[in-house]
Amino acid sequence: MTEDPMVAALLRERQSLVQSGLTDRVAQVDEQLKAHGHTPPADDKPAPAAKPSRATAPKGRQQKPAETT
Repeated sequence: MTEDPMVAALLRERQSLVQSGLTDRVAQVDEQLKAHGHTPPADDKPAPAAKPSRATAPKGRQQKPAETT
C-alpha cells in the first residue's frame, strides 16, 4: 500500500467508484492519482454483488398491528 494518506484515500474512493460503475468519476480520480505521482491500478471490473448473509428472515419478529381509531 502507500504511506501517503491522500493517495490511500483516492484509492479507496476509486475502488468504491469502480464498484458503482461510475467510470467517468474513476477517470477523474485516476488523474488525481497521477498528479500525486501514483500509477492507477488497471482493474476496472466491478466485483460481483455480494450474496445476502442469511437465506431467511430473522425469527421472532412480528409486524406491528394496525392502529384503529
